[in-house]
Amino acid sequence: MGKRTGNDVGDHMGKHATHIVWDWNGTLFHDIDAVIGATNSAFAEVGLEPITLESYRDLYCVPVPRFYERLMGRLPTDAEWLVMDEAFHRHYSTHRLGCELAEGVHQLLEGWQSAGRSQSILSMYGHDELLPIVRDFGIESRFVRVEGRTGPSGGTKSAHMVRHLAAMESVDPRRTVVIGDAVDDALAARDAGAHAVLYTGGSHSRGSLEAAGVPVVDTLAEAVELAGDITV
Repeated sequence: MGKRTGNDVGDHMGKHATHIVWDWNGTLFHDIDAVIGATNSAFAEVGLEPITLESYRDLYCVPVPRFYERLMGRLPTDAEWLVMDEAFHRHYSTHRLGCELAEGVHQLLEGWQSAGRSQSILSMYGHDELLPIVRDFGIESRFVRVEGRTGPSGGTKSAHMVRHLAAMESVDPRRTVVIGDAVDDALAARDAGAHAVLYTGGSHSRGSLEAAGVPVVDTLAEAVELAGDITV
């Protein structure tokens, strides 16, 4: 499906090297303002009140319909979910155009790669939308695999993570660190037999991230530093 990119891990890596699986939205890609803007635009279409960034970070969870349940007091119907999900993605495609990579990303990716370590992206953002954005930022060659969601949106990452790691034969889950901005990233790492570091710059508050029981950091530089040590 054209998801493998860059050199194959096996060309220059062994199973004793640490591998990072990066999340995209809210982690490498600093798009939280676009997410809030698109969320509130979608809410307006279905008669929900706008939400602040603080409230979003306190309430956000996946599967995403559960997030809407926290806001509405009930689960959305299937029909409501389809309307809200379509509206969010429609508005997000416009809001994200003003977003950039998180601070220091270019240097962090280059430094990790230059040290002879591998890294990949696994995102729940649509695969066909993700690839062009990664390419436009000029960072595709930093990753051995770039993979976005190919099925319905709104679900959890665990099964995707297991498949993602299994597709890279020279990557050992036990020496893999998932860096993301959501509790779901930590759960996916756990289910795949990997480690996790969570970053406060995205969708969750520090308090909700700390409940996952994994290291929580305020910068991606801290996350990479921890990743370099966590599986030694």
